[in-house]
Amino acid sequence: MDRFHQYDIAFVGLKEGKHQFVFEIDQKFFNLFETEQEFTEPRLVAEVLMDKYSSFLEFFLQIEGSVQLQCDISGRFYREPVEAELSVLVKFGQEYDDSNEEVITIPHQSHAFNIAQLIYESVMLSIPMKKVAPDLTDEERALVEKFHGEPAESAPEEEIDPRWEALKKLKDKN
Repeated sequence: MDRFHQYDIAFVGLKEGKHQFVFEIDQKFFNLFETEQEFTEPRLVAEVLMDKYSSFLEFFLQIEGSVQLQCDISGRFYREPVEAELSVLVKFGQEYDDSNEEVITIPHQSHAFNIAQLIYESVMLSIPMKKVAPDLTDEERALVEKFHGEPAESAPEEEIDPRWEALKKLKDKN
């Protein structure tokens, strides 16, 4: 039996129109993928709206909740809100093809579409690269500025062409 079967959305037998599905996403869901995550204790809800047409399906995913991350600076754990939205068109063809991220082709004989991979990718892409707890102390903020330069809002310094730098050194010697 497919370990992702509980995330199948069976569309055969459903009338044309809108259909809503809700999935609670926790650690068991991520364990199915057998990959390492940068977070723990996910508490997420994925609302999936499927709009069924005679020749294709349209899926709208909205994922909300939070995950626990470890701050890169302080090492403390904190809850990070997660919000993700995705819209995907599913059409029918000869074989499965997900090479286009906006249009997925499934075989004509399919009776269900598995939404697990779309949920997984949406959540993983919504996790920030830089994990910074919102409750940093003034000391921790000072360390960040000391080792990472000025805050991100400031304009980056212009790089001087090394050839001009060499000419400037020659000029200064004279």
